[in-house]
Amino acid sequence: MRKSNKQLFWWLGALVLGAALGLLKVEWMDRAFSFVATIYTRLFQFLAVPTVALAIMTTLISFGKQRSTRRIFGHTITYTLLTTLAAALVGMGMYLLIAPKNIPAEVLGATPTAQEGGLGFYEHIISVIPNNVVQPFLSGNVLSILLIAIAFGFALAYMKDSDRKSVLVKGIEGLQELFFSLIKALIWTLPLGILAFSAQLSAQLGGGIILGSLGRYTAVILIGNMIQFFIVLPLFLLARRINPFRVFKAMSPAVMMALFTKSSAATLPVTLSSAEDRLGVDPKVSRFVLPVCTTINMNGCAAFILVSSLFVMQNGGIILSVGTMLLWVLIAVVSAVGNAGVPMGCFFLTVSLMTGIGAPVEVMGLILPIYTIIDMVETAENVWSDSCVCAMTDKDMSILKQ
Repeated sequence: MRKSNKQLFWWLGALVLGAALGLLKVEWMDRAFSFVATIYTRLFQFLAVPTVALAIMTTLISFGKQRSTRRIFGHTITYTLLTTLAAALVGMGMYLLIAPKNIPAEVLGATPTAQEGGLGFYEHIISVIPNNVVQPFLSGNVLSILLIAIAFGFALAYMKDSDRKSVLVKGIEGLQELFFSLIKALIWTLPLGILAFSAQLSAQLGGGIILGSLGRYTAVILIGNMIQFFIVLPLFLLARRINPFRVFKAMSPAVMMALFTKSSAATLPVTLSSAEDRLGVDPKVSRFVLPVCTTINMNGCAAFILVSSLFVMQNGGIILSVGTMLLWVLIAVVSAVGNAGVPMGCFFLTVSLMTGIGAPVEVMGLILPIYTIIDMVETAENVWSDSCVCAMTDKDMSILKQ
């Protein structure tokens, strides 16, 4: 059995077993599951912020290395930002339309109170701008940390090559590998966490209230992904006079592999082969665009970050004004682009963002048991979006050659 299939087997097994044990409603067992769930929530918070900050920095550092192919890179970035923004806006629209209800306060362990979540753009921006390097890390202001990571990443990308720059870049990449190793260790033990969260969720499904709340949340995510997959991305292709059916038929092996491996990076060889051999993309384009897109083109991730953040903030009593939601659309897009190759990156990134604003991170624990299914759909959407960006960039480059 392949490693990815084994992992899926263990995660689904933990989900089912946890749900069964939670239904027993044994007091000592419920306390034990609550204890384990709390530990995993704290571990998520511990790893999330530095991992995401380092991922953003290493992603942006690589931008400065692409000077010989600026034209292809420019088209790739443009399509990436447009499709990712579209995914976030679709997620926002579905959230407003389906309107998930709050999870009962007793389940989260506290009664949420209204917070200053209705802040306008001005107040939000001022609160994010750091006035020193250390304070955001001490206070846990994740948005300020992400801003620092973006600034440092771009600065390093355009610094002149030197021994000092090389040392800095190697140090950052080394720290990233260290945190990746810690995340891999956490993921290896994750069936225990899923067991605890699933049992906790199952024990608290009284009256179907929680199930209804999470059901609507899941519907927002999945329906939003389907709209992006089957409507929005094909419209992008049609706008460039490209047949979406031809592109999907050619790229279907990569999309199907992404669905089951839940990894854009693991799917990359199949994506490259499909683009060049089945779709007829110029190798000079595909071998540049697809590796870059695997790193930064995260349509599904943007939608997950936005919808999950809105759901968690709503459960924390934060008022979701139109201005606040639009600001979080921007945050979701920037965060998704910077989510470079981090295992469970969307989940960790959302945890870090919610930790920074004091929202009830416990909600993310309730989402975790269903994250496997969400992750499968999102990865397939990400690879399909990569394929569309590659096809559009190839069309643009062929026109410029004429």
